[in-house]
Amino acid sequence: MRRTISIAILTVALVITIGAMGTSHHNPMVNAQQKSETTEVKIDNFSFAPGTLTVPVGTTVTWTNRDDIPHTAVSTEGAFKSKVMDTDEKFSYKFTKAGTFSYFCSVHPKMTGKVVVQ
Repeated sequence: MRRTISIAILTVALVITIGAMGTSHHNPMVNAQQKSETTEVKIDNFSFAPGTLTVPVGTTVTWTNRDDIPHTAVSTEGAFKSKVMDTDEKFSYKFTKAGTFSYFCSVHPKMTGKVVVQ
């Protein structure tokens, strides 16, 4: 009789534990609170892709130079300024307020892009 009660208690504890674990993996609110937004802009063939990027406030945008020549990402409003990036180098900036942030490559000023933060 004692052994049956112990097995029943262990079974109930296991079911509760598995149920709790399953809830946190499928609860979108838990995932949204833990997730940090990160988005990439690729620099290639003398262009930023995507040319216009729309992100929520709090997103970190990472520019990656996939081109064979150096490039930069410089905000026209002075919000951010990367160093000159060689091939495969990266620059990141976290957007903490809403607005439209236009930018360009200081080495090749005809290269332009825009980040819209909502």
